[in-house]
Amino acid sequence: MTRTNAEFEVGSVHVGSGDLFLIAGPCVIESDLHALKMAESISAIAHELRVPYIFKASFDKANRTSLRSFRGPGIREGARILRKVAETHRVPVLTDIHEPEQAEPIAEAVDVLQIPAFLCRQTDLLIAAAKTGRAINVKKGQFVAPWDMRHAVQKIRESGNERVFLTERGSSFGYNNLVVDMRSLPVMRSFAPVVFDATHSVQLPSAGASEDGRPQQSGGQPEFIPVLLRAAVAAGVDGVFMEVHDNPAEAKSDGANALPLSRLKETLQRLLDIHAATR
Repeated sequence: MTRTNAEFEVGSVHVGSGDLFLIAGPCVIESDLHALKMAESISAIAHELRVPYIFKASFDKANRTSLRSFRGPGIREGARILRKVAETHRVPVLTDIHEPEQAEPIAEAVDVLQIPAFLCRQTDLLIAAAKTGRAINVKKGQFVAPWDMRHAVQKIRESGNERVFLTERGSSFGYNNLVVDMRSLPVMRSFAPVVFDATHSVQLPSAGASEDGRPQQSGGQPEFIPVLLRAAVAAGVDGVFMEVHDNPAEAKSDGANALPLSRLKETLQRLLDIHAATR
């Protein structure tokens, strides 16, 4: 895969350096205790395997299927918890923003601002994130061609921020399904470092449990997480992204497509073996 020259640091994590790094955590902040517990467990595994690690969790899930779904603690409490995770476990932290007004206040608490896939073309949001000076992770929209993600990168760089990377998370494949085109990885990596999000790539949007025949949440096929990760690492991505939960069946968001914490170590070890063999 073509190497990009856009290398930068996020704390102790070197993005685009050739070393595989991990972004992982629960989909949403469920509580300060749970966030700290997950960060401790994942950090320990990453440290043991010598994988650079960024903790992730959302303070607000703005695109839940149902109004009754849990969204998170909100920006003020979420920022406090994320900062506590960073200070307690000495790891960089990542969270997503949905409105330009959220960029500056949440940037004071986190190291990476993430632009959700469904907002990747929102110019004002990209500019606001860029101006904070924080590293920016833009998720490729399910509806966007990989080569068109160049425009999101250009908007951020032209706003004065060179610290941007892209994340592949699958493309719409008919209704309520996603498919991953591995060709997108070298395409996007020609102009920015690339991460592969395996857990959202196996999501079945709005196709989970139903009430009176109406979908109430998204489903997923987590059994395919490891195989997609292995393919992406073999293709040469810079990092991998996984939503990891200690009890996916009880997760307050995206449990249907989360990797169980109990499987994280073995999954990472296989990825490192592939990465070492293909460097």
